Amino acid sequence: MKLPFSKTLDGRREIMIREHLAGRGISDPAVLSAMRTVPREAFVDSNLQDLAYDDNPLPIGDGQTISQPYIVAYMIEALEVTPADTVLEIGTGSGYAAAVLSRMAGHVHTVERLESLARSADRRLRMLGYDNVTVHLGDGTLGWPEQAPYDAVVVTAGAPHVPKQLLGQLTIGGRMVIPVGSSSHMQVLFRVRRTDEHEFRQEELCGVRFVPLIGADAW
Repeated sequence: MKLPFSKTLDGRREIMIREHLAGRGISDPAVLSAMRTVPREAFVDSNLQDLAYDDNPLPIGDGQTISQPYIVAYMIEALEVTPADTVLEIGTGSGYAAAVLSRMAGHVHTVERLESLARSADRRLRMLGYDNVTVHLGDGTLGWPEQAPYDAVVVTAGAPHVPKQLLGQLTIGGRMVIPVGSSSHMQVLFRVRRTDEHEFRQEELCGVRFVPLIGADAW
């Protein structure tokens, strides 16, 4: 579904792709195509739409934010998503990252703990035609075992450690990208790869700053 957003915003989206994403090292053509396809302005309040393609986080209510475009692209590129993958996202927020993932994966399950955000994201995603995204209301630190295992898991809030339930819901060969740190506002982004039933390999990617991950196995 193509909404009648302005050509000015379309132009700003192209600048974002060229300067903030490709210009800073995002090279996966599928990620760049998905970021080009999804209108970020549809996932923020109308009074913030002019800022939609600045490379900054923006408030979405309930003390939460939509992540800056570069970080969304960076995390999704690190997930190594393929068209056959089933992806679990922890922290739906506005639904923007889930929409981007949906252009690359077979199906996206996204879990949000705040009912108001879950409902608004679900309505927005349905209205925009992202029919391979399912929004769940729940504690994301416990994952979503009903649809497990997942080929890729992405966590969009900072955790004090990697939740055990999320590790257990990865397929063999599955990847998780998650911010982890002892501070609830400063973290290191890690990629965790499940190599066999009981073994995981962890890679440090970069420093990040996310809102804290709240739940039974987090803050």
